[in-house]
Amino acid sequence: MAAPAPYRSPHGFTLLPGYFDRAAQQGLLERVRDGLKSAPLYRPVMPRTGKPLSVRMSNFGPLGWISAKTGYAYSHSHPQTGAPWPPLPKLLAQLWQDVATWPQAPEACLINYYDNTARLGLHVDADENAAQAPIVSVSLGDQALFRLGGPARSDASRSLRLSSGDVVVLADEARRCYHGVDRIYGGTSTLLRGGGRINLTMRVVGRATTRKEK
Repeated sequence: MAAPAPYRSPHGFTLLPGYFDRAAQQGLLERVRDGLKSAPLYRPVMPRTGKPLSVRMSNFGPLGWISAKTGYAYSHSHPQTGAPWPPLPKLLAQLWQDVATWPQAPEACLINYYDNTARLGLHVDADENAAQAPIVSVSLGDQALFRLGGPARSDASRSLRLSSGDVVVLADEARRCYHGVDRIYGGTSTLLRGGGRINLTMRVVGRATTRKEK
């Protein structure tokens, strides 16, 4: 039996450890808290089954990604309140300009909150018409075990810890690779009162889209 191919980090994957110092993390956290006043965290459900996800989420920007029994979609409004999403904080808009190397501004920024039991299975972000645009994400709070694979679910993968203030860019080949969060390491950061992790993920959508789960 042939040995599995060794893992090769995909082109376009960039990890910027400690990109935001503690003061910047605190400032960004305050912007998140402000945004959640008008767009509170909610727990989405899986298409078809209606099973709740382990993460809670909200969004910044003119569009927000949502998951419901009818499928995945980008929406202009919060699914529970009907209110528009809060605007993208300037600090995140500047981060995009600095690291994304993409001419269009992000239209959506997911706010995902992980408690110590939350996970995010391997997936590829495929609900955007702007499929070539990079994804830029920021970690705040407790460390997470992030896993990055290849364009097929069965490809070899690599796991690495993401700490508060780290930034990840998925561009080019990496934009089409499976990735997920296997574990949260509770007690590894004092940024969030009560612990947990917030991940902020910026995307270019192209236009509002809906994809039903088959």
